[in-house]
Formats: sequence, C-alpha cells, structure tokens
Amino acid sequence: MVWFLYNLLFPVLFLLLLPKFLSRMARRGGYKKHFEQRIGIYGRKTLVRLGEARSVWIHAVSVGEIHIALRFIEAYRNENPTARFVLSTNTSTAHVIGSKQLDRRDVLIYFPIDLPWVMGRAFDAIDPQKLILVECEFWPNLVRQAYKRGVPVSLINGRISDSSFRGYMRFRCLTRRLLELIDPICVQSCQDATRMIAMGARPESVHTLGTAKYDLPPPAPNIAVSAQNVLRGLGVSADRKILLGGSTWSGEEEALCQVYTSLKKRIPSLFLVLVPRHAERRDEVKTAVEVQGLTCALRSQLTTSSSDVLLVDTTNELMGFYAASDVVFVGKSLCEHGGQNPIEPALFGRAIVVGPNMENFPGVMNDFLMNRALLQVQNVQALEKTIETLLIDPVAREKLGDAARGVVEGRRGVLSKMVKEIQ
Repeated sequence: MVWFLYNLLFPVLFLLLLPKFLSRMARRGGYKKHFEQRIGIYGRKTLVRLGEARSVWIHAVSVGEIHIALRFIEAYRNENPTARFVLSTNTSTAHVIGSKQLDRRDVLIYFPIDLPWVMGRAFDAIDPQKLILVECEFWPNLVRQAYKRGVPVSLINGRISDSSFRGYMRFRCLTRRLLELIDPICVQSCQDATRMIAMGARPESVHTLGTAKYDLPPPAPNIAVSAQNVLRGLGVSADRKILLGGSTWSGEEEALCQVYTSLKKRIPSLFLVLVPRHAERRDEVKTAVEVQGLTCALRSQLTTSSSDVLLVDTTNELMGFYAASDVVFVGKSLCEHGGQNPIEPALFGRAIVVGPNMENFPGVMNDFLMNRALLQVQNVQALEKTIETLLIDPVAREKLGDAARGVVEGRRGVLSKMVKEIQ
C-alpha cells in the first residue's frame, strides 16, 4: 500500500513542480539539454555505449556529490581496473563538471524521474551490476527497481541533516522499507549512523567511516597561475590582498560588497573576488555589485580596464581562486542555510570565515572548530571585524590557514575504506 500511495502522489507533486523546472530551463543555459534523459529516453549513441558492458551506476545529485563520485570512481578503478561506470546527476552545473572530468570509458546521464515506468526504462538501458548512491538519495522506485532485478544497492558518504531527519522520520514507514534494501550504508559521523538506524536501517549494514570530502587530490603546483593571470590582467598586482567569496548565494554578495567597501577605506590594497555557487546568476550578482556603487568585471568577458570587483561567472575555476586568495568566506552560510564546503580552501592553507548556518557539514565543522581551523561569525558586522583582523595580521592568517590544512591532511583515506566495504 505504501508504494501505491507514493506512486499515486509523486506524479501530482511532479506536475506541481513542473513550472519550476521550466523556469530553470529558461534561466539556465544547458539545463534543457538532454532533458529527454530525465524520462528515460536515450539517444542511439548513448544506448550503444550503455550496452558495451555492464557498469556500476553511481548517482550524485549535484556539484558537491559529483566531486565525491568522481573521486570514488578513481579509487574503485584502482582496485578494479576494468570497471565501467554510469554517472547520473540532477543539475546542469554538475553535468558540466562530469562531462569534463569523467573517463572516456564511462557514460554521463541525467537522473531519470522516479516514476515506475521511467525507472524501468532506465534500468533496461543501463543494466547495472551495482547501484551506488552518494550522500542522501533515497528514491523509492530507483531502489526497488534495483532490488527486483538483483542489483546490490550501496550508499557512500551518507549524511542526514536535521531537516532531512525530521522529514524522513515522518515517513518512517517508507524509509524503513528502503533502507532495509541498502547494504552497506557508509556514513560520515556517529550522528548520521544513529539517525540511519532510527530511520529503519539494519544496524549491521551501517558503517561510520568519516567524510570522503577530505579525500581531495593534491592540488597541482601551478593551480593558482590562471587565477593570478586574470587578476594581473585587471591591474591587481601581486602585493594586493584578495578577499574571496566562494560559492556565494543570494544576499551574500551584497553583504560582502558592504564589508569590502568599508574595509577598503582602511586597507586600500584590498580586492574582492566573488564566485557565486551558480554561474548563471551572473546578471543578478553583477547588478547587486553595481547597486553598491562598485564596478564589476566578469571573468567570461574580461577587458583590460580595472574594476572594483571580479565576478567569476565560469565553472571549475573556484579552486584556482582559492589558491590565489588571502581570506576566504565560504558561502551559503550567512544569508542562506546549509553552508558550502570549507575543506577546499583549507587544502590551500587559506584563512577561512563562515557564517552561522553550516548545517550541511556538522561533522566537518566540529573537526574545524575543535582544531581552531576556521572562524565562524553570526552577522555582517562580525564578518567585517573578523576579516579585517585577518587581513592586517599575517601571523594570525597563517596560523589559521595552517590549522585548516592540518585538519584535511589528517583525515584522508575514507574513499578507500568505502571501496572495501562495497567490494
């Protein structure tokens, strides 16, 4: 009965959300490309490639998860050199990243809508030997279809946020039936393990391994060169102090511009770089910067004229700008809820500041705060004061950055543990 009700209500919900999808297609370049894959329809070329060998299907919903999936694929292939993969994702930004980094032997697709007939068509085309879910993707028809076909289902880097846990517990009759079909369930923290079991997972299937987000590849020695060249082209000399807003969300760009305008009166060498989470917000962000009375240069349309702010409206360049910065603010933590990944700037030993809302990374935040490896502020006023302190005190900045790098380096190796559990 529970499956019948889900399959009865989900199409209604999907139809209600359809205007939102269509709006995204209109706003975001690339979102409508291969939209037919979302209903399990694949072109001839894709079908041929899917039919070449039985693959491991990995589903990674968005940008953060797809980076985990790509590194997991590499770790898995180190143990199984002949393995082939199908990687699915939901967002156009993640699809772009996957298309650039995925091995030529593997296939990238958009995730099909969780309707029985759509999932059946997708499984017929993919015919996976295993299904691996990244972080928190419990789609009922996906998991049930795999189980019916004898395809083992695993979860890697699992985590359950406060809001997700409350939601799943309200529908425990559904989540319990799903989690019983997933083994192993590899989670990031003891809290995640406790929540998975409370939601209905079998205790023996749950393994606390830590977060794979720490398993970042060592950065290339020259990773900062491209970003530095961009800055030099704008007349930003090497002795300038760079404040970077990384993976920012709506409202945070305005806050950073206010902080920048105020600080620049006392620190004339300061320069602001904004890298919004979604590059397609470029027009919105550019307008927000100009409303603050600042000039804005777009990374995609660079000129030789100087500007107050650089807006990086391209993809896959954030790491280079982390490496070229002095102080990093990690987005979706001040005006939005959830927080973005603080591990990436830590890899470069950068001084990191976050806002009060880092619910997406409870285990990571605990690691960083216990090791005094980042600074967390509660509002814009505290953000300005904290950034100023770091900019004028190179010793404090270096100490904070070294602590951040130490946290990352001391917690590597989770991906290899996950591969062993799945094998």
